[in-house]
Amino acid sequence: MDMLVPLYRLAEVKNRVTRMADLGITIRRAMPYEREQIVDWVRQIFETEGPGWASECGIALTTVPAKCHIATLDGQLLGFACFDATARGVFGPTGCDPAHRGQGIGAALLQASLAAMREAGYAYAVIGGAGEHVREFYQKVAAAVEIEGSEPGFYRDRLS
Repeated sequence: MDMLVPLYRLAEVKNRVTRMADLGITIRRAMPYEREQIVDWVRQIFETEGPGWASECGIALTTVPAKCHIATLDGQLLGFACFDATARGVFGPTGCDPAHRGQGIGAALLQASLAAMREAGYAYAVIGGAGEHVREFYQKVAAAVEIEGSEPGFYRDRLS
């Protein structure tokens, strides 16, 4: 199901990013020259999601500035969050290395990307194809609401 986020209500991002910095984790926009490394990492860590995530991530890294935020620790990738990859105004895909979950990295990446969308002039963001297991997270962190009748959304008739 897709979810809608009113970006004009978005909470301040700086606190989440600062909290990550206190842990030594950097939240920043990816650089287009990092595309290969990031896409390979996404493909490896999230292979069960299928090839779509890596492809979408690759698209988000073709613009300047990139439409992808990453979390790093000592030069190692911990997580990523993309927007405007499959369709304009759509957030996702996003993911955090399973070994580093529960630290707030995903929330910081989500908020950094949503703030970038707001700064680009969007009033709303759509979270595409939010699985049942993450809807509560999006509701809590971004005040997202479910869009009735949005299944399967634009992810229909996918290649197998």
